[in-house]
Amino acid sequence: MNGMKIGFIGCGNMAKTIIAGLIDSGTFEAGEVIASDHDKAQLAEAENRYGIATTLNNSELVLKSEMIVLAVKPQIISEVINEICDTVSENKLVISIVAGQSIEKIEDMFGRSIKLIRTMPNTPALAGAGMTAVCRNENVTDLELEYALKILASFGKAEVIPEKLMDAVVAVSGSGPAYVAIFIEAMADAAVMEGMPRKQAYMFAEQTVYGTAKLLMEKGLHPAELKDMVCSPAGTTIGAVKALEDKGFRSAVISAMRECADISRRL
Repeated sequence: MNGMKIGFIGCGNMAKTIIAGLIDSGTFEAGEVIASDHDKAQLAEAENRYGIATTLNNSELVLKSEMIVLAVKPQIISEVINEICDTVSENKLVISIVAGQSIEKIEDMFGRSIKLIRTMPNTPALAGAGMTAVCRNENVTDLELEYALKILASFGKAEVIPEKLMDAVVAVSGSGPAYVAIFIEAMADAAVMEGMPRKQAYMFAEQTVYGTAKLLMEKGLHPAELKDMVCSPAGTTIGAVKALEDKGFRSAVISAMRECADISRRL
């Protein structure tokens, strides 16, 4: 990206996923990426796999980078910011993927004005199919936001939202993969009860969920349209849908997501 260097403080799974996406998509060259971490093994793996530079010194990373991605656990974010605060100049762009840390909280930790973008990617990013929410503070320019979106789109989709919707994002995409995994597991269990081998049952369930989402997105269908296409009069599918409704399927999903969002608000 025009020789601009990007640094990752924290080199765990999500950071490595983003690094892989950036390099594979050609958004950044390996020589334009640097990562830091307290774990030497994590850094060695990233260096060997992606050919990037690494360091154990967070301040050194900041000095060598125009953009800094905060990819550490929430428990240590304050310690990390305290370490790098003096080296983050006003022209550097900070992108946070730290869970549960608002723009206001991070700004308070720095104790001064910075360029800050808050994001929330989800675990399907590990398969290049992530959904990332993005919001910025008033210091970030439109061009800088465009750069950030290009970075985040390298491992899925990225969407700008107002920060007040971040708790909804937690509920729908952050925690959503867990709901879908439980649904797939339940579908497979039912297929096994009908005599299908376990491995085959998971394949049928997983491909069905994947294919349904792909069809909805590519054809621009409303979910209700697809449901109606599959539900023949007096048929098997409408019988199954009725059973789901009897058990409060939709209500259970909505209740689960509201609970998730409420917990996120309390963090």
